[in-house]
Amino acid sequence: MTDSQSRTVQEWRFRQGQMADGHRIVPEEVPIALSYGGSTHAVMMATPSDLIDFAYGFSLAEEIITSAADILDVEPVEAGAGIDVQISLRDATADALTARRRRMAGPVGCGLCGIESIEQAARDVASVSEARFRLTPAMVAEAARLLGDGQVLNRETRAVHGAGFYRPGKGLFAIREDVGRHNALDKLVGAVLRASLTAGEGAVVVTSRLSVEMVQKTALLGCPYLIAISAPTALAIETAQRAGITLIGIARGDEFEVFTRPDRLTTGETSHVA
Repeated sequence: MTDSQSRTVQEWRFRQGQMADGHRIVPEEVPIALSYGGSTHAVMMATPSDLIDFAYGFSLAEEIITSAADILDVEPVEAGAGIDVQISLRDATADALTARRRRMAGPVGCGLCGIESIEQAARDVASVSEARFRLTPAMVAEAARLLGDGQVLNRETRAVHGAGFYRPGKGLFAIREDVGRHNALDKLVGAVLRASLTAGEGAVVVTSRLSVEMVQKTALLGCPYLIAISAPTALAIETAQRAGITLIGIARGDEFEVFTRPDRLTTGETSHVA
């Protein structure tokens, strides 16, 4: 197991027709077990950093908890080649998880992070609360720029995703990085939960494409804005529309595209962008 987020490895670079020895910093990727009451719920390949945040965000995404208060303690423990993140739940929450596990027993479940059916994988989420502010194009550009500038590990490796929580006038509350885009967002959600921030006062911004899982995680956090530097899938757009999330993609420089709820965008001259 390693406590580091990255390591330096030897490589051979081919440049201008010539091969030469070199070195590169690459991110670590290790098995991270998420265990409740001593029983492993899922094992994720992830960057070994911000694991307490990861535990909170993953637990919310899996709908094991509904608030940070449902978790009593989180302890990452070395486990051979990986890390076992041991999560202690309140009694009522632990009982609900035990009942859920009993329902999952048998040959039907797919075993994918506790998901037991196709319907659950494509689950809808409740509508988010109305936003407490309206985004401007300058805010969208600032959020994307701050995320890129603040990704320390990605600047070293060019191989990890990032997620941040942007608040107008305050910048990014936190940036979380991981080799997996879902993990990075789970870590960010956990950081927001643990800080008791109001999700309606900010926007989630990510470096990855917008798959449906990214929308579902943002909706469970209760955030009305999701911004990405890449494009969304069709299902992500449909889910964002039903959840009441303003979905913004391809945010690069001062340009972006809005796929849902454009009424929350203002240029200062008109009520929304087309």
